[in-house]
Amino acid sequence: MSTESSVRVGIVGLGNIGHHHADRLVDLGATLVGGLDIQADARRRFAEKYDVNTYEEKSELFEEVDAVIITTPNRFHEEYAVAALDAGLDVLLEKPLAHSLESAERIAAAAEDADGFCMVGFNNRFANPVEVVRHHYGEGRFGDVTHVEANYVRRRGIPGRGSWFTSKEVAGGGSLIDIGVHAIDLALYFLDFPEVVEVSGVTRSEFGDRDDYTFVEMWGEDVGPEAFDVDDSASAFIRTDEGTTISLEVAWATNRPTNDEFFLRGTEGGVRFDRASHDLQFYEDGVGGGNHLSTADVETQDNDTHKTEQEAFLAAVAEGEHPGRNTVEQGLAVQRVIDAIYRSSETGEAIRLDAAETETETETPPAN
Repeated sequence: MSTESSVRVGIVGLGNIGHHHADRLVDLGATLVGGLDIQADARRRFAEKYDVNTYEEKSELFEEVDAVIITTPNRFHEEYAVAALDAGLDVLLEKPLAHSLESAERIAAAAEDADGFCMVGFNNRFANPVEVVRHHYGEGRFGDVTHVEANYVRRRGIPGRGSWFTSKEVAGGGSLIDIGVHAIDLALYFLDFPEVVEVSGVTRSEFGDRDDYTFVEMWGEDVGPEAFDVDDSASAFIRTDEGTTISLEVAWATNRPTNDEFFLRGTEGGVRFDRASHDLQFYEDGVGGGNHLSTADVETQDNDTHKTEQEAFLAAVAEGEHPGRNTVEQGLAVQRVIDAIYRSSETGEAIRLDAAETETETETPPAN
């Protein structure tokens, strides 16, 4: 059986997030074989920094590795993930699963038939406070959790206008598919992924397409509003088949304070988790000695979530089986919610995700 350090890994997509993953592979002592990118400058920088070979053709890299981490822009996830899976490799695919639901479904189909496995890069799940919440949720400490408030809101934080993040053709959307995907995934993960049956949402573009967009700092170069054709905020309400609900607030830019808080509301207790600071509080009540309310600060050990995610991935590759978390099926469920929010915003109506099944069940047979 292979060890984690002997697993040969390649990076597909050698931009900032590719370097971010490569740094953590090096820290973990994994065997970083090389990188793949269509841009010559990106290949040169990666080769110089990590002293590895770089490739322009995927077949050349795939012959040298056991697994790949894919960090390309969303539109190219399908091309490289499907090719890697067809080559028998294990894949860690950065979120979201794809730029569109149709593309995500094709990745899921390829993963189902592959010898290797595909793990989706929802790194926030690996935060220690999240693991603590999941443990106590499973133990029933909070009773029946009926609602989750999920926030991923920046006061100003639009990526460089002109980068692929602000191109609908390449990214598939804006704030919702970029950071909202994390909020949706965490909310569903807290609830153990119930089936989503209805989604109502609104997406907006209120800041990114303005000449007078005001910001203090920006990731990437700003080339102006003409390079911005995506949403910069979204609000949604999600219902599941278990009766639980999720309220979602997402923004790259808005005139309110930054907010990264998640609240779980249960019949026996509640939780506040701050995704950015990792602050964690439990809210409970009791009658012993008299009616009382209690708020407990829960301190956890800090951890690098991408590094912890990679540890799980490498261990699974070495063992030759899926780690059992961050599955493609879960990634596809999140993608369906994103797609439904965009469709709801376009139509002004709630979207039933179980509509096809309902129509089939209620269809009246033709008269003889």
